[in-house]
Amino acid sequence: MTDHCTDFDFQQGRWTVHHRRLKSRLTGCTEWETFAGTSEQRPLLGGNGNVEDNLLHLPAGDYRAVALRSYDPEAGTWAIWWLDARNPHALDTPVTGRFEQGIGTFYADDTHEGRAVHLRFLWLDTQGDTPRWEQALSADGGESWETNWVMEFTRA
Repeated sequence: MTDHCTDFDFQQGRWTVHHRRLKSRLTGCTEWETFAGTSEQRPLLGGNGNVEDNLLHLPAGDYRAVALRSYDPEAGTWAIWWLDARNPHALDTPVTGRFEQGIGTFYADDTHEGRAVHLRFLWLDTQGDTPRWEQALSADGGESWETNWVMEFTRA
């Protein structure tokens, strides 16, 4: 038995990351750009939180960003915030959710280019050697989803 939530323990350590991202979101775009990155995750809050430090090698230039996560044991949910070094004083709207059978599903109400959207993060293949993260947006109240960013992790 552990004294912390183990949901994100799979991601601790250093990773190489293969990114695939739509060039335009919610426009019907089907053109993807790919780029490399690295990631390192370490626990915080006695294991009920963590920080994922990312270096992204975008075609337009490198930047750093972090995912900050915290677990609420009473609710059984995680909150995830994104902090982008290109806008260092603004945390993105947090997504909240949980893991069930090795799949993490997280949601938030957000905006994209001034338009109200639902945001979804999925963590997949968390029990294997190559976890995968996906981001999707919905502009129709969750009836349909456009996956616009995929990160595939390989242990460094």
